[in-house]
Amino acid sequence: MGALGAELRRLAESYGVATSYRPAPDRTVEASATAVTLALAALGVDAADPAAALAARERDLRARLLPPTVVCWSGSPPDFLEGLPAGTRLRITTEQGETRAAADQLPPGVHHLTAAAPDGRTGQAHLIVAPARLPAPPGRSYGLLVQLYSLLSQRSWGMGDLGDLGELTAWAGRALGAGFVQVNPLHAAVPGAPTDPSPYRPSSRRFPDPVHLRIEDIPEYAQVGDRARLDGLVERAERLRAAVLEKGALIDRDAVWELKREALELLREFPLGPGRRAAYADYLAAEGQALEDHATWCALAEVHGSDWSRWPAGLRDPRSPETARARADVMDRVDFHSFLAWLTESQLTAAQRAAREAGMPVGVVHDLAVGVHPGGADAWAQQDHFAAGISVGAPPDAFNARGQDWGLPPWRPDRLAESGYAPYRGLLRGLFRYAGALRIDHVMGLFRLWWVPQGHPPTEGTYVRYDAEAMLAVLVLEASRAGAVVIGEDLGTVEPGVREELRERGVLGTSVLWFERDWEGDGRPLPPERWRADCLATATTHDLPPTAARLTGEHVELRDSLGLLTRPLAEEQAEAAADTGEWLEVLARLGLLHGTGGSASSEEAQIQAVHRFLLHTPSRMVGVWLPDAVGDRRPQNLPGTWDQYPNWRLPIADGEGRPVTLEELAAAPRLHALMEVLRSG
Repeated sequence: MGALGAELRRLAESYGVATSYRPAPDRTVEASATAVTLALAALGVDAADPAAALAARERDLRARLLPPTVVCWSGSPPDFLEGLPAGTRLRITTEQGETRAAADQLPPGVHHLTAAAPDGRTGQAHLIVAPARLPAPPGRSYGLLVQLYSLLSQRSWGMGDLGDLGELTAWAGRALGAGFVQVNPLHAAVPGAPTDPSPYRPSSRRFPDPVHLRIEDIPEYAQVGDRARLDGLVERAERLRAAVLEKGALIDRDAVWELKREALELLREFPLGPGRRAAYADYLAAEGQALEDHATWCALAEVHGSDWSRWPAGLRDPRSPETARARADVMDRVDFHSFLAWLTESQLTAAQRAAREAGMPVGVVHDLAVGVHPGGADAWAQQDHFAAGISVGAPPDAFNARGQDWGLPPWRPDRLAESGYAPYRGLLRGLFRYAGALRIDHVMGLFRLWWVPQGHPPTEGTYVRYDAEAMLAVLVLEASRAGAVVIGEDLGTVEPGVREELRERGVLGTSVLWFERDWEGDGRPLPPERWRADCLATATTHDLPPTAARLTGEHVELRDSLGLLTRPLAEEQAEAAADTGEWLEVLARLGLLHGTGGSASSEEAQIQAVHRFLLHTPSRMVGVWLPDAVGDRRPQNLPGTWDQYPNWRLPIADGEGRPVTLEELAAAPRLHALMEVLRSG
């Protein structure tokens, strides 16, 4: 397809489809006509005749009195009124059931708005009223960052679980003075052979994964009649745990789930007591259709496989008569998966309660993945809200000339607006029930996402814009209701104005030490006083090398051993050493390098100095990557690899690669010395 014509450009812009993008401030790249046309097609727009499609679009916009969703920030005049003809009458039915004739001083919520103009036009819209901004986090705090599966205790069934999370938060709050613990996404995974271990490509973001359950903490555990069978499962779990902790085996999520699923089947045979039964009934009623859809997908996946696009035709539609009949046939399994969701949310709530009881002002920080697997439960149940034939990714940049395709279908911005952002609201409301804070992966996705047409490389994609004001309003509304903090992962390429708008609404950013340089000046490390206050500051993340590996240069050697370097090893090593050396010079100049183990140049002393530096910034939250506290060298995830590296399957280990249990962590002198740096800061 040829170059973009004027009509196609205007048509695309009217739907929020970009016709160009800027990978750098001084460079603009034109989107291809193919990318633009296919993005429009995914939005239901036939652009074969751009002039005709544009004329139809402009007629629709002229006839429309209101867009599908409008936003009003508390304390500010309703902007949507400016576009209405003089004399337009309003009728607002609030979420609380009141009827109003004016948009002033409305309570927070998602209300129904009807407008009637003097010229006879009428319109209806969802009216989102949200607080102007989220309150700041309660004081300054420091906390731990950990991938939960990697944190095994002597009670784990082969991977870290919610019992371990409760123990970690109780200990970190009481013994270390920590204010929060941040974990990886705990969303429901897509079952498979093997299951994709990445927590960032889930089946559902709305419901958690029961693989994280602590089986012994379920009340019905003590009532199981077949004790011999249950004891056998516990013994197998002990062997699985020993294989990881003592024999160097990788975490095997599928093996863990096989044991837990069998145990949960046994537990379910014992009837719930009256109080528990009533609580479960309340949960079913509160979750309604969303839970029924999720549990139905789980039950049907047991029969037909985990990719709904390959199911019998009638079952691909969650509302079809065939699906209704199939659901009735597997209703016992639907109830089983609903029961597991309830149990898991109960233990998630208990973990947050343990954190707050331990004195944590924030508690558990949960992680919201940017999207879901195309064959999973959310994509099946909400398929009308997803763009067919499209995947989310990233355009080519200085780090990846080929761009990225993440294999995640994006939400359609038009369908979100038409529904008043219902699936987004439900997702956030569910997460905030047990989260003290929420980290939003790739928070820039609230503004725009790079759409890659199916069958095309990422280089042939284009950006599609979302109504960021509405997305932020829903986020601020739901977080405010829960009294929760929001942290946006805003690393990498961020378009101008995004960080400023997030800050205006009280959403914190993310700052990682090695990336904080004066990019608009001399490129040298950014002095601590110039760091932003509204952020979570850390030394590293799950996608980056642990601090010990970066200080020693072992991360470069690892990438070289896997064939990931694009330049000679010596060249990469020299650049990494120079980068690290600059930071160490800054740490020494600021007097932050103190002797540890007899030397201020020791690895442990340098890691402590890095965290002293973070404390010298004004950042409201300071995070410690838990593996850093024991000298772990291995990244949990190495971007650019799949089967070459054991992503998402490594237990926390010490500097020699020996797995370290939660109990050993709690007694580790090196960890306590590092945490004393933060306590005394």
